[in-house]
Amino acid sequence: MSEQNNITFESAMSELEHIVQQLESGDLELQQSLQLFERGIELTRLSQSRLQEAEQKVQILMEKQGNLELQSFSEPEQQG
Repeated sequence: MSEQNNITFESAMSELEHIVQQLESGDLELQQSLQLFERGIELTRLSQSRLQEAEQKVQILMEKQGNLELQSFSEPEQQG
């Protein structure tokens, strides 16, 4: 089992934020920047995978409850 299989979404996002800060500082050598960029890409892919897994679990749970209508988390329901 690789290290990437053990990293949580929150850990990946925290590391990604740190990488962005380092890259934005402009104080790195080219090789360091490339390595951090590559790690950032890996973390982004991992984070997307973790989000997809969570979305699938939510969908399964909702189907088990007989509620097949998924609603976006980003758009709050408006009551009229």
